[in-house]
Amino acid sequence: MGINHFTEEQQENLRKNPYIKKVSQRAITYTVEFRELFAREYRNGKLPSQILSECRIDHQLLGRRRKDALVSMVKKCETRLDGFADTRTQKSGRSITKNLTDTERIQRLQHEINYLKQENTFLKKIEFLNRQAEWKAKRKQRQKKNISSSKR
Repeated sequence: MGINHFTEEQQENLRKNPYIKKVSQRAITYTVEFRELFAREYRNGKLPSQILSECRIDHQLLGRRRKDALVSMVKKCETRLDGFADTRTQKSGRSITKNLTDTERIQRLQHEINYLKQENTFLKKIEFLNRQAEWKAKRKQRQKKNISSSKR
């Protein structure tokens, strides 16, 4: 089975559907209303193909993988605190630092200072332990030399 990309014509047909928020060549983003409707109907025992057909979405066009992914996504959304809302744009990567207040900026910098202090302490301990291990190794070598030279 190959990857099922949508043609321009298929994308246009899907965009006309009120339950579809966005369509690209590879992916579909459904509206919150559709996700809620799909979850409700699926819990009532309807098959994904039936629900899609009732919502005027061609289930054959989507294919089996997309239908299975839709079912798992809706099940996952039911258990989330955010519900069916699309959270991909809200929680992606680092938080924005452009519009911080002075107190937020100070807190962020204090956190960074504490982190760097902790990192320095850790590196100092590692360096100390390495020196200590080298010193013990040299000490053993000296003791071996002294023992071997005293046997002569």
